[in-house]
Amino acid sequence: MIRSGSPSLWCRWFRFNAVGLVGIGVQWTLLATLLKWVQLDYLVATAIAVELTVLHNFAWHELWTWQERTGSALSVRLGRLIRFNFTTGLCSIAGNLIFMWILHGAVGLTLSVSTLLSLVACSACNFLLANLFVYRVSSSAAMWAKEDRAAS
Repeated sequence: MIRSGSPSLWCRWFRFNAVGLVGIGVQWTLLATLLKWVQLDYLVATAIAVELTVLHNFAWHELWTWQERTGSALSVRLGRLIRFNFTTGLCSIAGNLIFMWILHGAVGLTLSVSTLLSLVACSACNFLLANLFVYRVSSSAAMWAKEDRAAS
């Protein structure tokens, strides 16, 4: 479903990055917990922390970033979650693993610096994937929104 009053691209970019900043805290907390308390390998811990953060971010994008493009039907949300996971999730996990392997494993940067640089590197790609594929506006949804505005 698409509602009138859609935020501008810049507003959506701001919201996306605000959710991402909270996601950084989630990812760092999970990564630290998995490394210190569960004692996983840093690459395994990174993959788990990233996937859980992807799910966290999806929930906030549904509620805030792209709220006017979300449908309430469970099947619609599940379809978006699958698209989100196979686009931004895959980009995040693959990108973070590659950058962590290079920056921490090969170059020797700290886990914190490597994580931050990995997240920044994946951000623009994730926004484009989410905006153009996951939360795309279909022509029929745009037409219905136009009809709803005309009827009211």
